[in-house]
Amino acid sequence: MNRPIKLVIADDHPVVRDGLSSMFAADEGFEVLGEAADGAEAVQLARTLEPDVILMDLRMPGMDGVAAITELARQGNAARVLVLTTYDTDSHVLPAIEAGATGYLLKDAPRAELLRAVRAAARGEAVLSPSVAARLMSRVRKPAAGPLSERELEVLGLVAAGNTNREAAARLFITEATVKSHLLNIYAKLGVNDRAAAVAEAFNRGLLGSGP
Repeated sequence: MNRPIKLVIADDHPVVRDGLSSMFAADEGFEVLGEAADGAEAVQLARTLEPDVILMDLRMPGMDGVAAITELARQGNAARVLVLTTYDTDSHVLPAIEAGATGYLLKDAPRAELLRAVRAAARGEAVLSPSVAARLMSRVRKPAAGPLSERELEVLGLVAAGNTNREAAARLFITEATVKSHLLNIYAKLGVNDRAAAVAEAFNRGLLGSGP
């Protein structure tokens, strides 16, 4: 018999953690190793308990889910991260996947779907809820177009001035994940793949002044 899939559950709501733990504990194919109330605790548990899969909420106090996924990737942790959240907007989905999440599910997913998703994530397979998959497919088929928004111009101006994503976020009073989301939209609108090319193209188009 195959060994159970080892899980860590990260969510700032105790009721959600308890419900998920009970659900997985009732299936002999899973073993819940621990629970985390924020991203920092999830990273610590991942390091000490070595789970196969981490169920990760996104909005948590302190270190949020995207920051935790980024840190796990930086540490080279082998655990697969399956995002489980209530949010399916571009500003949540794209940063999480960019940070290294294996999958992205919504909390209204049926029990059977969630169990299948965790098994798939443990195998290293990408798992996306239907609404998230449709959103990503739409972006691929119809890239963002049109002029840059005022906020996108603000972000690009700060990047052109040499600010990091974190510094730009602090200056604009938004999250670093939101800055990353704006940059992805900027890249798509300008037809480029990185920040340096975006700045150069923006100067070429006269969006940031006469030239660098």
